[in-house]
Amino acid sequence: MSRLLLLNKPYGVLSQFTPEGRWRSLAEFIPVPGVYPAGRLDADSEGLLLLTDDGALQARIADPRFKLAKTYWAQIEGVPDEAALEALRRGVDLKDGRTRPARARLINEPPGLWPRNPPIRYRAAIPTAWVELTITEGKNRQVRRMTAAVGFPTLRLIRAAIGPFAVTGLAPGEWTLREGDGRSLLAP
Repeated sequence: MSRLLLLNKPYGVLSQFTPEGRWRSLAEFIPVPGVYPAGRLDADSEGLLLLTDDGALQARIADPRFKLAKTYWAQIEGVPDEAALEALRRGVDLKDGRTRPARARLINEPPGLWPRNPPIRYRAAIPTAWVELTITEGKNRQVRRMTAAVGFPTLRLIRAAIGPFAVTGLAPGEWTLREGDGRSLLAP
């Protein structure tokens, strides 16, 4: 029997159980022994992080070969036009190679979105917008680098979903547990 935890990782928390410097760790939120993150989420990003005690399941979630879709909500500086969104959809050239095509669309601020602590910087003269991006790979800081490459730096980044799992209904720091066969846990 495998265990899969869905955590809404708060801003300022590392995707590991040991704190470093000013960053907090998962140990503050997950009292379940023997689980490990399936993938990473930067300390300055928020949202869904999956943890499991099943090594095969962990590899299936984290390995780009399996193309498990990951959906992000990015609050960006400025309002992108259709050309910028289309560039994200085609794939963007980054220093470590071209990204796979992404699904990209403008969205309203996600409903039920929690406030970030600390809040993002605010500039009265520069509007912000929300973009939903779905990718199937995981280059380091990929979404941030993609939005910057098309001229719209990310101010706030939230992972909304990984495959069939979503952050919906979990407040920052909250988690829920699923148990079952490793394969069946990833089934929609």
